[in-house]
Amino acid sequence: MTTGSALPIERPLDAVLFDMDGLLVDTEPQWFAAESATVEQLGGTWGKQQQIDLLGSNLPVAASYMIEFTGSRLDMPTVMQMLLENMTEQLVGAITFQPGVLNLLDALVAAGVPLALVTSSVRVHVDMVLSHLSSQPFRYQVTAEDVANLKPHPEPYLSALSLLGASAERSVVLEDSPAGVAAAEAAGCHVVAVPSVVPIKPAPRRAVVESLTEVDLRVLTDLVTRW
Repeated sequence: MTTGSALPIERPLDAVLFDMDGLLVDTEPQWFAAESATVEQLGGTWGKQQQIDLLGSNLPVAASYMIEFTGSRLDMPTVMQMLLENMTEQLVGAITFQPGVLNLLDALVAAGVPLALVTSSVRVHVDMVLSHLSSQPFRYQVTAEDVANLKPHPEPYLSALSLLGASAERSVVLEDSPAGVAAAEAAGCHVVAVPSVVPIKPAPRRAVVESLTEVDLRVLTDLVTRW
């Protein structure tokens, strides 16, 4: 028989961190449309390979790429603003959540697992997406404006872990792009990859699934406890 207060039960899963574009919401077609429109404004033609080159990137990287790709004489802030406006127009049209994501969010919230959204998108686009949720499951959102270095640098995920007070070794990141996976793994997290445009291979501490319909609390916990 023991006396005194019972020791707290240690939860194996500290946090789950969600990417946004391509993972939380199916915005890759919209980004392609916005990129195509921007490049057309610059006098060029956008293609599938260019979309792949920019997968998981951010506005500065995309603008710089487009200027070099088209030979435009416009400066980077101008092209960034063009792309921002074109993508905002796309998001106004429709926002589609990926299969399984809403059920997964509900289950994690019900289990008391801390959640954060970690994205290279700007705050205005994050707010547009989150406004379509009936509740706000994410305790924190780390956006392009919140860090000095964007994915594939680990800073966005390290920032989210710090905000949540979570350890990387007991946290799982959900990502769809190689750049996002690289950022998460550089931060020391476990990863569930749901490839959207380009393939991603399984690896130690990384599971690859076709859809978030295959992911639940047990899958996430098993990933953390197995490695």
